Amino acid sequence: MQKLIAILFLVVLVMGCNHSTEPITGNKVLLLKVDFQTNKFEGGKELTFAKETETFTITNVYVPPGDMGSVKLFYSELNDTLFSGTIYWMGKGAMSYPIDLLTADKFETVKTKDYITPKAGFENVFNPDNKTYDYAPIWSAVENLVKVRQYLRSNPNATVKLFLYQPSVGIGDPADWDWIIFLKS
Repeated sequence: MQKLIAILFLVVLVMGCNHSTEPITGNKVLLLKVDFQTNKFEGGKELTFAKETETFTITNVYVPPGDMGSVKLFYSELNDTLFSGTIYWMGKGAMSYPIDLLTADKFETVKTKDYITPKAGFENVFNPDNKTYDYAPIWSAVENLVKVRQYLRSNPNATVKLFLYQPSVGIGDPADWDWIIFLKS
């Protein structure tokens, strides 16, 4: 009887592990938010699109902040919004789309200690100051999420797209800033 219970336990365990790494189906984009100063994962949202595309290009519309500005990012192939936020000079703007992010505790993490990196690397999709960044600490905040592993499994040759959202500039407060990461299924 104990052998039967042990075998059933192992079967359930293996099935549970396989389920958590199933690839994502359909045209979806995972948006993740990571704190600029601490590199702590803060939350995210899965965006679903009705139309399938072979490629994933992000374009931006940037209004420099004289007093108030904004940045909008679009899924170019679909002309659909991925991100929108205001930027205030000597103030603090806010992300206006998407607004209902799930908190970090709603995202399951893998139980393994392995570390994965995207095969195709990173693409900074909005970098008006052309700064060079080390993306490894940012990526370390999310690479252990089950959703991230699912997206990488669904689209193993995809480039991880990201940008630094700075809602406060001028005498801006880096405590207000976040990295926004995009993964396509």
